[in-house]
Amino acid sequence: MLKLYAMFLTLIFLVELVAAIVGFVFRHEIKNSFKNNYEKALKQYNSTGDYRSHAVDKIQNTLHCCGVTDYRDWTDTNYYSEKGFPKSCCKLEDCTPQRDADKVNNEGCFIKVMTIIESEMGVVAGISFGVACFQDI
Repeated sequence: MLKLYAMFLTLIFLVELVAAIVGFVFRHEIKNSFKNNYEKALKQYNSTGDYRSHAVDKIQNTLHCCGVTDYRDWTDTNYYSEKGFPKSCCKLEDCTPQRDADKVNNEGCFIKVMTIIESEMGVVAGISFGVACFQDI
């Protein structure tokens, strides 16, 4: 029974190790996938509150950014043609930016999200390594 337990722990450790390696190797694909999905979410953005639009608003509000690479990404969307910039792009709370680029954040969200992910990657890797090694004790 003890050998079976040790075998399962080893198997779990190997799965975690493979997952970490795959994540490291395919990190560029993960970045591209995030960027493509964020661009798609901007194109399909509406103010009715679907989950993608809510995610875009949450990211833009939290990180004080606008668009993928910058605020001009919004000019190619249907939402912009109808209503202008969304409120989540505002530099100040309770503004109505409409088409006034001076009232919105200039920086894009993709670079900010990637900076946060890369800065926290060391912490995540350290914790994952610690948990993986602790399992085998």
